[in-house]
Amino acid sequence: MTTLLLAEHNNATLNGATAKALTCAIALGAPVHILVAGKGAKAAADAAATLSGVEKVLLADDDSYAHGLAEPLADLIVSLAPGYDAIVGPSTSLAKNVLPRVAALLDVMQVSDVMAVVAPDTFERPIYAGNAIQTVKSTDAKKVMTVRTASFSATGEGGSAAVESVAAAGNPGISTFLEEAISASDRPELTAAKIIVSGGRAVGSREKFAELIEPLADALGAAVGASRAAVDAGYAPNDWQVGQTGKVVAPELYIALGISGAIQHLAGMKDSKVIVAVNKDEEAPIFQVADYGIVGDINTVIPELKAEIAKVKG
Repeated sequence: MTTLLLAEHNNATLNGATAKALTCAIALGAPVHILVAGKGAKAAADAAATLSGVEKVLLADDDSYAHGLAEPLADLIVSLAPGYDAIVGPSTSLAKNVLPRVAALLDVMQVSDVMAVVAPDTFERPIYAGNAIQTVKSTDAKKVMTVRTASFSATGEGGSAAVESVAAAGNPGISTFLEEAISASDRPELTAAKIIVSGGRAVGSREKFAELIEPLADALGAAVGASRAAVDAGYAPNDWQVGQTGKVVAPELYIALGISGAIQHLAGMKDSKVIVAVNKDEEAPIFQVADYGIVGDINTVIPELKAEIAKVKG
């Protein structure tokens, strides 16, 4: 049959996680349909239709889907489920909220954080904070799975799929949207950034983060990340946290400053294309995954890095 992919979007534009999850969905070997559920989301549906490898885009346009509430979305997917062998979504807050409900309603097991497709019923996923890779085989007739998007490259454009409207499944009314507050920033969003500058507990204070980490990130046009230790110490906000209990990222360049490299942090960034680490402890675990390592004090190294960047920029 076919695979249904739940799109991540903001009603106007498609999130990059969708194209990465699509790469995984295509690897299942069946035609892929993308579900765009929202309100006034025609633009997002049209964008999904241009992705290569998409056979059809299903657009569910209804007030109940405007804010991504889990219950109405789960009911919608379950109503569509008879026509699909697999239901896939990126490992974002939306899909991780919706798909477990879908799996429960379909009475199947969810396979979470898929990082490789071995066969249509066999997958690899990380366990033990990413220190081991588990191969699992699902015997359920319908596969429900979330995709670790850091492990997949984005599918390119070039498609011309048809966009088909589907009826809403109704709102069970279990939850109600109240409000949302989006933090404003001129920096790239952490999970979509090509460059990330991250600071650890060794930075020393919130003031030092503002003095050292943030200006370096701004000079590189990068997002700012932090280790859990730095967040717990109050040096950085929660939404900057990278790691097993934070955000999983895979930028082209990841600069780790004053981060020792606890396994929980490595689980969130070790898929980065190039990793640069600066730490005064030459035995720090971060150096085991770093492509380039500098043993030194970040208070000295960061100003030197900024000076070199300024030279390059002229």
